[in-house]
Amino acid sequence: MSASLNAVAATTVTTAQDPACAEPLAVLGRDVTVPLVTGGEVTYAALDYAASAPALQRVWDDVAAYAPYYGSVHRGAGYLSQLSTDLFEQSRATVAEFLDCRPGDQVVFTRSTTDSLNLLAAVLPADCQVFVFETEHHASLLPWTNAQVTYLNAPRTPAEAVATLERALADREPYGPALVCVTGASNVTGELWPVKELAAAAHAHGARIVLDAAQLAPHHPVSVRDLDVDWVAFSGHKLYAPFGSGVLAGRADWLQEAEPYLAGGGASRKVSRREDGGVDVEWHTTAARHEAGSPNVIGVYSIASACRALTEAGFGNLVAREQQLVTRVREGLAEVPAVRVLSLFGDDAPRVGVISFVVDGWNSSHFAAALSAEYGIGVRDGLFCAHPLVRTLLGSEPQAQGECGAPEAAPGERSLNAIRVSFGAGTPDEHVERFVRAVKELVADGAKWQYRTEEGRCVPAV
Repeated sequence: MSASLNAVAATTVTTAQDPACAEPLAVLGRDVTVPLVTGGEVTYAALDYAASAPALQRVWDDVAAYAPYYGSVHRGAGYLSQLSTDLFEQSRATVAEFLDCRPGDQVVFTRSTTDSLNLLAAVLPADCQVFVFETEHHASLLPWTNAQVTYLNAPRTPAEAVATLERALADREPYGPALVCVTGASNVTGELWPVKELAAAAHAHGARIVLDAAQLAPHHPVSVRDLDVDWVAFSGHKLYAPFGSGVLAGRADWLQEAEPYLAGGGASRKVSRREDGGVDVEWHTTAARHEAGSPNVIGVYSIASACRALTEAGFGNLVAREQQLVTRVREGLAEVPAVRVLSLFGDDAPRVGVISFVVDGWNSSHFAAALSAEYGIGVRDGLFCAHPLVRTLLGSEPQAQGECGAPEAAPGERSLNAIRVSFGAGTPDEHVERFVRAVKELVADGAKWQYRTEEGRCVPAV
């Protein structure tokens, strides 16, 4: 790496701390204030990390330091282009190290987890069978349209998940290439899945496995080598990195043998005209094969910066502190009889900072709107792009209509939704305490404001 690039990449190393006294990592927006319908302003409590985590200040500073050196990647002879290319490829190495990839694994940069899994779907060998639990996020549930897909019922224990997969793989006909797709941590319940055991079951039956780590990587270290997964996919925007980039990392053979995901510049190594008027193309066999077009170098660098920041902060401390927040939220919600927390594997299942629940007598959209308008707390309501799972957990029973609903939803399911609170390395204790207090006050006293439905959303009435 050049001296100038070293200067660009140089950042302050965060020293690991005792989780008992650890402070949240600095994130953008931590001092933003928002108005309350009841008057005054309050510091915004961002508790929707499972959708998009706020960017780490460290990441933003790294990107700002690089921005003046921005140049085209893999395309230019100029100094800034060469520097940007060096930074881009160093970022690939950083991500490989963060994921503990094996020798020979490829790291392909994409737009998101969804894009990564659609890329993998596009390179499946002929006649490949795909096995996926109905509990998956739509990003990992839906891309397999060109394969024979077996959707597995929602398991109620980790052991049942492994047994269900083993039976399905053993019964498959014909016995050919197969892929298992599984989440690492649910975006609805936050529960951790038995990835290592599922990988062992897949390999024992001649199948491969891809891990959707969108909700796992921001909260826990992910080792491709230790989990023995064939591929892992995740998004930068959930890993405290802005700018819309993602990663697909893992075995190179299927990626190298398939036609490029996108055809164009960067993916092609050599293009020549034929005498019959057509063209012959020699595609790259490296990760560039599936990275056609001008790459998002800033997005890629932001992912690498986030990987370094989380590693240097110490995942052990981050996990320990987050578990303290999980315990506080779960204990607080347990003190409210009207609240039902959604779970597949039960109260004792290990989980990350993602918790979904419903409140008796409340439409979830109404409750979420009141949290925002009256307390300055941002959560998510709905089915969380995991419709089959949430319907299973809710029993497909619509909630009481309340003041707000979703008029465009299907009959009988008009108000079928839940509330999700999610948090992570940048969440202050005060945000969690305010959330618990707000839930108790809303259940005990009701909303202080009137609400109405506007374009499918519950909003404060003027």
